[in-house]
Amino acid sequence: MDHAQAPVLEALVDYHRLGQLPFTPPGHKQGRGVDPRVVEVLGEAVFRSDVLVMSGLDDRTSSWSALLRAQELMAHAVHAEHTFFSTCGSSLSIKAALLSAAGPREKLLVSRDAHKSVIAGLILSGVEPVWVDPQWDAELHLAHPPSPAAFEAMFAEHPDAKGALVVSPTPYGTCADLVAISRVCHEHGTPLIVDEAWGAHLPFHPDLPIWAMNAGADVCVTSIHKMGAGLEQGSVFHLQGLLIKPEVLKARADLLSTTSPSVLIYAAMDGWRRQMAEQGRALYDHTLALAEATRAAIDAIEGLAVQGREHLCGVDRAFDMDPLQVVIDVGALNQTGYSMADWLRRHRRINVGLADHRRICAQLTHADDAHSTGLLVAGLRAMVEAAAAMPAAAPVELLSPRQMRLEQVMPPRDAFFGPTEQVSADEAAGRIAAEMVTPYPPGVPAVVPGERITGEILRYLRSGVAAGMVIPDAVDPTVGTVRVVL
Repeated sequence: MDHAQAPVLEALVDYHRLGQLPFTPPGHKQGRGVDPRVVEVLGEAVFRSDVLVMSGLDDRTSSWSALLRAQELMAHAVHAEHTFFSTCGSSLSIKAALLSAAGPREKLLVSRDAHKSVIAGLILSGVEPVWVDPQWDAELHLAHPPSPAAFEAMFAEHPDAKGALVVSPTPYGTCADLVAISRVCHEHGTPLIVDEAWGAHLPFHPDLPIWAMNAGADVCVTSIHKMGAGLEQGSVFHLQGLLIKPEVLKARADLLSTTSPSVLIYAAMDGWRRQMAEQGRALYDHTLALAEATRAAIDAIEGLAVQGREHLCGVDRAFDMDPLQVVIDVGALNQTGYSMADWLRRHRRINVGLADHRRICAQLTHADDAHSTGLLVAGLRAMVEAAAAMPAAAPVELLSPRQMRLEQVMPPRDAFFGPTEQVSADEAAGRIAAEMVTPYPPGVPAVVPGERITGEILRYLRSGVAAGMVIPDAVDPTVGTVRVVL
């Protein structure tokens, strides 16, 4: 296929060239109705290209097939059989994928380190999870994707499971052995869904971890906005094989999707695919070299330790790791990742995407260069100097893997939608959770609806909040009270 094409962008050019006059949404009419103070911040071009898809970008019957051709080009670029665009983020795409494999009261093997959007999909659908335990590094207190043997064991216990879902890469960049996990699923005649939200770049360079379609997965969900060059909420889901029919996946996505998708998001994804198809190898040659140099410079700063493949991969750990996620251990500073992330933003205007009780994570992409990474390294040096004068951080009461795994005693849907009450944390131990309680980021729920709450998990969460952990989805973000099943 000719990857010099960008059908959505070309249709936008035609829309403006032909002088199309809209008597349709959006009501700002290409920016004419927008408050000049808004235009001053966002710019005229945003509104000029914010047009309707049907009777706008395309005609009433979509006969120009601009979106369809863009999706076909994306599929070809990444060696998938089918690709579908979403303007609602991977949070919607993963729900559509989940629903394409299983239905209400059916079982699905799900890695317990799944993002909260997966749990939301379970609640909405009534699919019943069979949890597959992650590989847990008890020394670093970090979860990695489950092993193929863990999936095999769960299929043996639950032969009626309709498939499996795994997160790879994790927000820390650690990856599962997708080739082996897909083989396990296919030996049981079921599909593998991969939440690869952090892996949009993986198809475009051989020195990056293997990406889901090449590993044999059936459905892969990818956030173009995370590691690619899409706008926020730009997501795609890819499909191959015969275990999930494209019309089924499309219908499930249509059930959840907006009927007013953003052409801006479509256009950015279309343009990013063209860029990657034409220049991806060269761009990532440069980015991988830059990442290696940046990791070495950070690791040389006294008090900081970059956790790479040699620390996070191996037996009972991750299978592989994306080197563009720079995981930095700040524990030697007697500070939490939360406090160090806050210092960097406040004093150096540097934002890191992930912070936990002992780490921060800096995400590099093809957009970075020696200037941006130089500012990062300089900011980290200043942070280390400042940390010496800071009081020691409040401790987080960390748990063992056994203590982190709560007992699932009710399906998530039943617990979430059933009768509930809000009780004090002191009364919540032993009760069944009716809400998600999720440290964010990375967005993996510590408590899922239907799980039995323990005193240990409450102490962990409350001590985490005191140390700077953010829990945005709980009714009470301080975890002073908890919503439980009545």
